[in-house]
Amino acid sequence: MSTTVFIGKKSAAAGGWGALKSCGKRLMQSGSPLAGARTMLKANQPDGFDCPGCAWGDPEHGSSFEFCENGVKAVAWEATEKRATPDFFEQNTVSELKKLTDYELELHGRLTHPMRYDRATDRYLAVDWQDAFAEIGTILRSLDNPNRAEFYTSGRASNEAAFLYQLFVRMYGTNNFPDCSNMCHEASGVALRQAIGVGKGTVLLEDFEKADAIFVIGQNPGTNHPRMLGDLRRAAMRGARIAVFNPVREKGLERFSDPQDKLQMIRGGSTPIASDYFQPKLGGDMAAVRGMAKVVLAAEDEAIAAGKPPVLDHAFLAEHGLGFHDYRKAVEATTWHEIEDQSGLSRAEIEKAAGIYMAADRVICTWAMGVTQHRHSVATIREISNFMFLRGNIGRPGAGLCPVRGHSNVQGDRTVGINEKPAPAFLDALERRFGFEAPRENGHNVLAAIGAMLDGSAQAFIGLGGNFARATPDSALVAEALSRQKLTVHIATKPNHSHLMSGDVSFILPCLGRTEMDVNSRGLKQIVTVEDSMSMVHGSGGINRPASAELRSEVQIIAGIAAATLGSDKVDWLELADDYDLIRDHIEATIPGFDDYNTRVREPRGFHLRNAAAHREWNTAAGKATFYSGALPSETIHQKASRDGSRFALQTFRSHDQYNTTVYGLDDRYRGVYGERQVIFINPRDLEEIEAVAGDRIDVVGEYDDGVERIAPSFRLVPYDIPRGSIAGYYPELNVLVPLGSAGAESDTPTSKSIMVSFRKQEVRVA
Repeated sequence: MSTTVFIGKKSAAAGGWGALKSCGKRLMQSGSPLAGARTMLKANQPDGFDCPGCAWGDPEHGSSFEFCENGVKAVAWEATEKRATPDFFEQNTVSELKKLTDYELELHGRLTHPMRYDRATDRYLAVDWQDAFAEIGTILRSLDNPNRAEFYTSGRASNEAAFLYQLFVRMYGTNNFPDCSNMCHEASGVALRQAIGVGKGTVLLEDFEKADAIFVIGQNPGTNHPRMLGDLRRAAMRGARIAVFNPVREKGLERFSDPQDKLQMIRGGSTPIASDYFQPKLGGDMAAVRGMAKVVLAAEDEAIAAGKPPVLDHAFLAEHGLGFHDYRKAVEATTWHEIEDQSGLSRAEIEKAAGIYMAADRVICTWAMGVTQHRHSVATIREISNFMFLRGNIGRPGAGLCPVRGHSNVQGDRTVGINEKPAPAFLDALERRFGFEAPRENGHNVLAAIGAMLDGSAQAFIGLGGNFARATPDSALVAEALSRQKLTVHIATKPNHSHLMSGDVSFILPCLGRTEMDVNSRGLKQIVTVEDSMSMVHGSGGINRPASAELRSEVQIIAGIAAATLGSDKVDWLELADDYDLIRDHIEATIPGFDDYNTRVREPRGFHLRNAAAHREWNTAAGKATFYSGALPSETIHQKASRDGSRFALQTFRSHDQYNTTVYGLDDRYRGVYGERQVIFINPRDLEEIEAVAGDRIDVVGEYDDGVERIAPSFRLVPYDIPRGSIAGYYPELNVLVPLGSAGAESDTPTSKSIMVSFRKQEVRVA
């Protein structure tokens, strides 16, 4: 697509009139702006639907409007009047559709009919639902081993769909559950289970109203979960210190103008968010946190020597902590030279941040994918946990750990069983309830699934939502992996590029969106449930007429495939699909915390899943809050790049006009970029050093030493406030540079924030 404007004016603040204008623009583009506006009034309301965007919590007290700019975009994207009908696929071959960008492809609107790929004509053709289910079941049964099939799950799937999906797959005989969690917050789950015994955050939304300080690390809420800005704004206004650690200066972390504050909007004002903004180098967060711990421990020694009150929470450490003394030795053995060199922050900056921590009685630490997508992400989150243990900032009001999941039900899916490494107790419960022998061998995560598809050991792929090919690393290899399958099935609302990477037999099965009514055979409206980042479980019921009479819910599609594959002797799949209360009864019977599920989920705002660590009950191996005493990584991606001025450390992130792999538009007004996505943000001094100017185009070349050529061609250079040696750009366009062979230790998460690259300048300079 042609570029209209490239570098323009950045927003003065996140939110404000720019957000309202953007909301209006997206509603107009949907083709039904009035219907879209009415729909938004039911977003995140007790009698409405849960936003299909982020997993940020909803306040107990609520307000008339509980949605944000990105929520409007998500709803308008789903509620569009445009339709990708069988005629659309008749008029366009798959080869032609592959030439479209992700944005252009999804602009064609909602899928309306189940489709089957016809290789002879290179087109998708309409197919009957029952014929599709029958053929899928036949192929799955024909595989000589259930482990030859991969079953992917997107974070938009409801608890009911995810539970039924995992039940079907385990009864089929495998634990192959590659999941979107594997690509984003797996490190959080692994690290927190080791540290506190539960792989979730420990805070509630109201804790943000009580915290004296909030540390925001590797996170950009202004784009990724904008409703969080309202809670940060309220915290800032009452005097809480907000310390931000982010290599990139992000507008949403600097200032926010709340569109719901009429007076602020009229005056054109905004509220400062970060009281202190620190810009570590890529991969330097662990060193920064250890540096703060070093300051805290030194302050403790000085206080004791001077006869002053201690800095540490000795009661917490004595009763709840394990391994503190070993951790203290590790901190003392870490030199300030190591800390400054790896973090990119000065000792004075780190001391200032530590002072904020020590001056606060109650501290929350929150993070996202800027922390979780490095080789040493698990160690970094363990370090964050250590830091919070020092002053007992866990398990009491206004304090705790808060990993923020980006997708609306990514946490809930894991809670109800989407896990390639299932707990034995959960499998035992399934066996008792359903009378079958569950597979016990660990299954495949995302990277293992891709590897299995490439080497031929996997022969079938079923995707419950999402855009697997664009969300995963090493884009060219993933396209090859999907094309090698005997069967690919994609359950989706809109066409995307994953659908165009067809196996021998390929289906697109269109499903209802979160905003659409789901009515059963008795004419009763059904609800589904989701879990947010604060472990609140609440109901969601669509209010719009479905985009097509041919659409089926995710639950119905899963039930149809399961019945065709396994039959209904042990489970009446179609009965469950006709009454989701029955699915919730099964969840209640097999998963702790869901007592009286069907009653409690119908209460306003739902209910909270008890978090043992929030009550200082530690389900760790030792039954204690466990310190980690490992060393800093031997070298970060930034340090490697710094040794050679011709290489850079690249991180991928979202533009403000996208959500995950879904691109709503081509603008990123918070960063001042308009009309284009193929951009690289770079420090102005680095731009000078490579003898380039703003707007020059370069090819970005991957520098992973495995013999595979990885090139992202023709990207514009944009000067930006980012540490020297670090650069940034948007995914999925840059996922081609993320190597499959580079993954987080213990988490196996792709290192999308730690990519070594170089530039190849183009001969012609583009104005």
